[in-house]
Amino acid sequence: MRADTIRHHFASDNTAAICPEAWTALEQANADYAPSYGEDEWTAKVCERVRDLFEVDCDVYFVFTGTGANALGLAQICEPFHGVICHERAHIQTDEAGATEFYTRGAKLFLTKTNDGRIDLGETEKLITQQVELHGHMMHAISIAQATEFGTVYTPDELKAIGAFARAHRLLLHMDGARFANAVASLGCAPKTITWKAGVDVLSFGGTKNGAAVGELVVFFDKKASGDFQYRVKQAGHLGSKMRFLAAPWLGLLEGDVWLQNARHANEAARGLAQRLRNEAGIESVFPVESNAVFVQMDDELVRGLHERGWRFYKFMEPDIYRLMCSWSTTDEDISTLLGDVLAIK
Repeated sequence: MRADTIRHHFASDNTAAICPEAWTALEQANADYAPSYGEDEWTAKVCERVRDLFEVDCDVYFVFTGTGANALGLAQICEPFHGVICHERAHIQTDEAGATEFYTRGAKLFLTKTNDGRIDLGETEKLITQQVELHGHMMHAISIAQATEFGTVYTPDELKAIGAFARAHRLLLHMDGARFANAVASLGCAPKTITWKAGVDVLSFGGTKNGAAVGELVVFFDKKASGDFQYRVKQAGHLGSKMRFLAAPWLGLLEGDVWLQNARHANEAARGLAQRLRNEAGIESVFPVESNAVFVQMDDELVRGLHERGWRFYKFMEPDIYRLMCSWSTTDEDISTLLGDVLAIK
């Protein structure tokens, strides 16, 4: 199959191009010389914008990848003998090659299991009580994804409950926000409502899936926890010498709430895709469509046919659950073209 016939439109929100505002900001940052290693004006402006966005004084750091943001953030708050509780389908468990364990030098992930991607506090309680003092791992953190790997979203009340649980058990709360923008857009709430006000200590704030080329933020709402984090970032190879090129696209996203507009568009596209798959092809969504992901059950004949027509997408769960992702740039035409092929095959 020729490369120009392969369609990655629904494979991942990582496959989308840089959004125009991020691209323009990057071009503007490329105009002249500037200080390196984060001493530039773009980095300073983004940090201030993030503090304004969350309405709190927080420490903000740039890294290159979501894996780096999660692993380094958790390594900052965990010792090798600590335990981190997360969902069994959490990205830190399934898709980061043991980065959390590597950077913490041995902290262990303890897994909860639910059908919607959210952690269950009852199971979390059991995991804590099953650890024999001194002989087992010392539970120290809970890591949740917002939005989850199933595309579902924690409500503010659910997050408050998790935050209260964490405090009652003297645990820190980490949030993998690779699609944090989509969660905020879905809930229609202020970012502070589902982060520090709910008890979140550390946030990985994703930009790549929201229209940036590269670069994620690690935001410490508990500033006491961020001491010397810049050395951890440097040692891990995530300190950008030309930091302005990591920061400038963020400036493009944050000015005028472009980050939120991009997320709203992606969420609306996912809802539209799910609705058309249900109404026109009789294909129901497996999980509630609460962000920009649509999970559907497809048989082998349909999957083969779509692959033959150039569509690329991932199997998410065995035996037959597939994920279709929408992005800031998904169009009605993209959805109609996909639906046309689905109907032609069925």
